[in-house]
Amino acid sequence: MSETKVRYTATCLFGLEGLLGEEIEALGCERIENIDGRITFEGDLSAAARASVRLRFAERLYLNLGSFEAKTFSDLFDGTKELPWEDWIGREDEFPVTGHSVKSGLFSVPDCQKIIKKAVSVRLGEKYGLARLPETGTRYRIEFFLFKDRASLMIDLSGTPLHKRGYRPETVDAPIRETLAAAMVRLARPREDVLLWDPFCGSGTIAIEAAMQMKRIAPGLNRTFAAEDFPGFPASSWKDAREEARADILTDSGFEAYATDIDPKCVAVAEASAERAGVKDRINVFQMDALDIDTMGRRGTVVTNPPYGDRLLTREEADDLYRAMGQAFSRLGRWQIYVITQSEDFQKLYGRRADKIRKLYNGMIPCYYYQFFKNPRP
Repeated sequence: MSETKVRYTATCLFGLEGLLGEEIEALGCERIENIDGRITFEGDLSAAARASVRLRFAERLYLNLGSFEAKTFSDLFDGTKELPWEDWIGREDEFPVTGHSVKSGLFSVPDCQKIIKKAVSVRLGEKYGLARLPETGTRYRIEFFLFKDRASLMIDLSGTPLHKRGYRPETVDAPIRETLAAAMVRLARPREDVLLWDPFCGSGTIAIEAAMQMKRIAPGLNRTFAAEDFPGFPASSWKDAREEARADILTDSGFEAYATDIDPKCVAVAEASAERAGVKDRINVFQMDALDIDTMGRRGTVVTNPPYGDRLLTREEADDLYRAMGQAFSRLGRWQIYVITQSEDFQKLYGRRADKIRKLYNGMIPCYYYQFFKNPRP
């Protein structure tokens, strides 16, 4: 049964589509369509488990039932009713509807929800011979996405968003999302023999994601997913995916990261999170002012998410911090520096032109990833 080919859609933060696409292809799946923030791909039924456990840059994974043009509510109803919902949703199962509409004539999300809910109910009622569906069984959350008058209808396979790995139940103010931290690390090209240091570590997410990548710990290894309750997927595929992921873990990694923060509360949270993530052996967590950073005679890379000047510090205080960072980090010589911030003036404040700038999103906040990787000395 696992050889049956189905379509999936994985969503991601804007700017991470390339990284997510590479992950999907590494799973042996075929990319079908790329648009901002989502990739549709084809794979067998067991791919749901492998993707759920292993996708490091995805926010959610969906089963994609189909797409069609929907310029009117009649189009939306008819197109939805044509899809094979009974292949997945049983006669007693629950199926709430949520979704989004972007650049489409059908812009009212509540109205679209009602139309889709009615169409699915009619289809299932006819198939099961029921005038009223009980909706007391397994929960299948239907997600619609209307983009330029084309509707895509999907079933959520993740439940809790994939960025929630399970190692960070306790957090701090203004945490960075795990998927974004993972992307920052990947773009910084971590290496076994180079120290990775986050001097504004907060809850330790950047260092933890770096250590997980270097130890090859799958991000979803220690959590559960909504689709594990769906009989349409092979029950054995979830066990197999976890066993394969565990077998891939490196037990002899020499990678090392420092996670430091001036706030002792952050240090305590970061330590606890690193232990839950299974990477405490690769991360040295301690209290320290970021401006006291020093090479200690080692090769290193800084990857960090300093305060933006909205929830932590005022904008003026953040600007002063960026100036001080430029002076302090200049002591690091040939170290590579990777900094994400909202500030468009960061280079001017920091006192150095970035070798590369990449626009990324921290949730819905547009940010700039400033990358300094060339030797600053002539």
